[in-house]
Amino acid sequence: MVQASKSPGPAAESSSRCCAGLEDLLSPRLFKALSDPRRLQLFVRLAGEGCACTVGQLADGSGVDLSVVSRHLAVLREAGVISCEKRGKEVWCTVQTGEVAGILRDLADALDACCPPGAAGEPAAH
Repeated sequence: MVQASKSPGPAAESSSRCCAGLEDLLSPRLFKALSDPRRLQLFVRLAGEGCACTVGQLADGSGVDLSVVSRHLAVLREAGVISCEKRGKEVWCTVQTGEVAGILRDLADALDACCPPGAAGEPAAH
């Protein structure tokens, strides 16, 4: 019986070095937060407002109960895509535009560096 080597080959080592930072940018928390259609709808609605909104304002017309909206917003807040601030009895939420844009920009840059167009059989853009 022959035991296969468990050490990665040169191609895998080269790939892991070039894509070393990619895994850090692929946050499961971020993708979980944005993968739910209802949370994505709330995020887009909040972004479209262009200013802070209360949880109640976001719940109005959303078709779901205020407590459900609050739970969805908590997931978005934990992922760092929105911030919430309590003012008196109301909680105001805003999109963290700079942070979200920065994350997506960094991810795009890392993918370009790790997997340039035309690499690994991918057709190059014309």
